Amino acid sequence: MPLSPSSSAQSARETIAKRLRDLRQDAGLSGHDLALRTGFSESKVSRIAHAKTPPSADDIHRWCAACGAEDQAADLIAASRAADEMYVQWKRLHRTGMKHAQDAILPLFENSRQIRMYCSNVMPGIVQRRDYARALMSTITAFQDTPNDVEDAVDSRLQRGRYLYQGNRTFAFVLEEAVLRYPLGDAEAMLDQLRHLLDVMVLPRVSLGVIPFNAPRTMWPLEAFYMFDDRQVDAELLTAVLKITTPGEIAAYSKAFKILSSMAVHGPQARALIEQAIASLG
Repeated sequence: MPLSPSSSAQSARETIAKRLRDLRQDAGLSGHDLALRTGFSESKVSRIAHAKTPPSADDIHRWCAACGAEDQAADLIAASRAADEMYVQWKRLHRTGMKHAQDAILPLFENSRQIRMYCSNVMPGIVQRRDYARALMSTITAFQDTPNDVEDAVDSRLQRGRYLYQGNRTFAFVLEEAVLRYPLGDAEAMLDQLRHLLDVMVLPRVSLGVIPFNAPRTMWPLEAFYMFDDRQVDAELLTAVLKITTPGEIAAYSKAFKILSSMAVHGPQARALIEQAIASLG
């Protein structure tokens, strides 16, 4: 089965609910008993236990105290907050325009040392050129029907590029060949973007691989995802961005990235694919 980011947030909530159910059962309490000890209604106990209602921090504290498991509360509260933050709808993220979201991601680059990116649809934001980024962001804004601050958002996105040249961060990019061929902007914008990719791939702390159209698939194409060290993965869906911090899921994305990277060509072969895409633009 493919990775399913759209269900990961709910899966995280269900995991928390199961841990709470286990605490109740280990304490030998029925739902009715727990309701009496916490002051919750029995229906609220049931909704929390079956992941229908996300518990508040206070709910978790009271549940754990009722079960004699106060030492479990801090971890469960942290996990619950992570689940709440995991699935962020684009329209909510872009409700005042796109610039705020572009600004908000800069600290992730600032504080990361190993950054891995797999892209199956568009160029990674950190290597995008102005005209390419403008074309992409314009189509996103139109589709989402959110406030148009594209020029400011592009300015913010282009700030990411400095991290390719500063500090001791390492970058590993794996692109599907289709990324080189999907036209965003006019031919000049694509030429500029592809030529910039040739410049980026020779930077000392950059590894760039391209998965050819005809590469034998040992991993199916996935949604674009971005890994910041081993502490967070951002996976991009049509309607939302999924922020993954659970170690097991991060490990799954790390495994997928290794397989996808092994399918890619690097060095002169990757350069040849980029040059072929440039040549196709005349």
